[in-house]
Amino acid sequence: MTTNDSNPLLRPATTLPAFDEIRPEHVVPGIRVLVKEVEGILEALERDVNPSWDTLVEPIERMQDRLGFGFGIVDHLMGVSNSPPLREAYDEVEPEVVKLLTRIGQSQPIYRGLVALRDGAAGKNLDPAQRRVVDKLIQEAELSGVALEGAARERFQQIRLEIAELATRFGNQLLDATKAFALDLSTSEEIEGLPTSFLEMAAQAARAAGMETATPAAGPWRVTLDGPSYLGFMKHAKRRDLRETLYRAHLRRASEGNLDNRPVIDAMLRLRLEEAKLLGFETYADLSLSRKMAGAVSSAEKLLEELLSASHGAAVRDLEEVRVFMGERGAAAEAAEIRHWDVPYWSERLREARYDYSEEQIRKFFPLPRALDGLFALAKRLFAVEVTPADGEAPVWHPDVRFFKVRSLEGEELAAFYLDPYSRPAEKKGGAWMNEVVGRSRLFAPPGRNARLPVAYLICNGSPPIDGNPSLMTFREIETLFHEFGHTLQHMLTRVDIGLASGIRNVEWDAVELPSQFMENWCYHRDTLVGLSEHVETKRLLPNELFEKIRASRTFQAGLQTLRQLNFGFLDLELHHRFTPGGAESPFDVQRRVAARTTLLPPIPEDRFLCSFSHIFQGGYAAGYYSYKWAEVLSADAFAAFEEAGLERSEAVAETGRRFRETVLALGGSESPMEVFKKFRGREPTTAALLRHSGLAALAY
Repeated sequence: MTTNDSNPLLRPATTLPAFDEIRPEHVVPGIRVLVKEVEGILEALERDVNPSWDTLVEPIERMQDRLGFGFGIVDHLMGVSNSPPLREAYDEVEPEVVKLLTRIGQSQPIYRGLVALRDGAAGKNLDPAQRRVVDKLIQEAELSGVALEGAARERFQQIRLEIAELATRFGNQLLDATKAFALDLSTSEEIEGLPTSFLEMAAQAARAAGMETATPAAGPWRVTLDGPSYLGFMKHAKRRDLRETLYRAHLRRASEGNLDNRPVIDAMLRLRLEEAKLLGFETYADLSLSRKMAGAVSSAEKLLEELLSASHGAAVRDLEEVRVFMGERGAAAEAAEIRHWDVPYWSERLREARYDYSEEQIRKFFPLPRALDGLFALAKRLFAVEVTPADGEAPVWHPDVRFFKVRSLEGEELAAFYLDPYSRPAEKKGGAWMNEVVGRSRLFAPPGRNARLPVAYLICNGSPPIDGNPSLMTFREIETLFHEFGHTLQHMLTRVDIGLASGIRNVEWDAVELPSQFMENWCYHRDTLVGLSEHVETKRLLPNELFEKIRASRTFQAGLQTLRQLNFGFLDLELHHRFTPGGAESPFDVQRRVAARTTLLPPIPEDRFLCSFSHIFQGGYAAGYYSYKWAEVLSADAFAAFEEAGLERSEAVAETGRRFRETVLALGGSESPMEVFKKFRGREPTTAALLRHSGLAALAY
């Protein structure tokens, strides 16, 4: 047991987390001290509510920041350094944190004070950003059940607690199920088609599992369900039966034995519906959309339906092209009964034949260090910022983690971020994300500054380095890095000094993906992509001929890819809007019903994809997965402004970048997303750019 004075989780949010000191045994005592401290602030505030910005809103920010910094560190470590002792500690204190947050949200004295501030004389003195913050705090209080009384209030609190516990269980079981499976290969026939880089990764995985003599040339090789391993195998392994084995294992993750997420899903959907009805909404989707840019389920579904209409025919053609290609390559029998595990493999062969390049060929041009240099050069060109390594200036949670600082070209320090680039399936959850360490805020300004500077976590799960050589990135991994860096830029380059509205805070969820998806477009810009490249062996830059092939392949199977995202979006809304928990249908029946409209190959009978759909059962995308497509409309239209300015005209690009930085990146949640977009673009968004970029037929927004 540690004392409060020595507990690194209790240090102020003006210092960087002491990842070199934090241990699981710090969690329970540290978080309990924070909970008690914040409870004291809350009780003092409730005793004497003064409806003004300084005496009400700023104390709310201080409470949220104090608890959020300490518990946020623990939550972060659960995602990147998960371990049984950390889980045990987290499970012990999470209910106490959830109860406190619910209590703050349901504080009637604070709510009445906020309403009085909004409607009273003091409200007239609020600037637009402050008024939006107050409005959002009132809305969040109402959606936290502030108006509930008696048994309804107690039941709501219990629901919030149970949902939080279920989300944690869902993620832990998915992580455990992912790392529990392995496919060990030992013969040359089993590895036919797999590129050298994959065999190096698979041999390294085998050695890590205790097969110490494993080599890329002789094996044995271990294939896992971790992203780089699974996707690489499905794209390149010639053995159809082994692809089928891996595919079935992937879709059964966390659906069997003591790692079964099916009861978690059932309970979560039931609790979410009950929560919505307690708050006066018909469905959880109605509740979710009430705080989003779309505003209503009908608006979200309208966009999804329009995109479905535009993409379905293209997807049918995409799949038929794969069938024909299979037949031409001597796989007529397989083509006649094409299955899910055939599509990635034969699509990759078709892409290689059509555009005359391989994924392995591309990877050699993109070692991670060079890709980072190119990404940071783009940030300098667009947004006039300098990103410089600061390794050693901040403690990290793993040796692979790097630390960077961001400055203006004049040398003003603006922000910092950690980069954790590689997959670690034994302890790190899959996917990629950005999260905040601390946000910009004038309340916590150090001496000599106007505001505390923002710091971010940038987390990816890319291909790890092999035997001391640099990580070689697939093109999709490059896009993912750009995507998450877009989120990081919005967090770091905010100019809002109100902590409750800086960066991505207070931004409607379906607009948050705008900067991230915007950055992906630069992966198809010649100067940018060439600037990321340096062949790992020859040191040559990406040749123009190869770039043109990559750009030409941008719309390859756009119909199938769009249909996949629409399937997820429709499924999410259907589960949270029309599905009745405990009724005649199960969630998996709903999955098959939605798939009948949005997929071309029906799900296999044992498909349990929902048990790994962490976006909606662990992350923040419940009744919000449509946000990816909603924001993609915004991001494509935003990138079109650079195209219209002339991508090769450096001064015009810099000027457009300045406008993007001063609006989308700078204004955060201080204004509505639509107003921010109009300030940048001069008008409301249209789908024209998205459909042009994806090669789909035009439709009206």
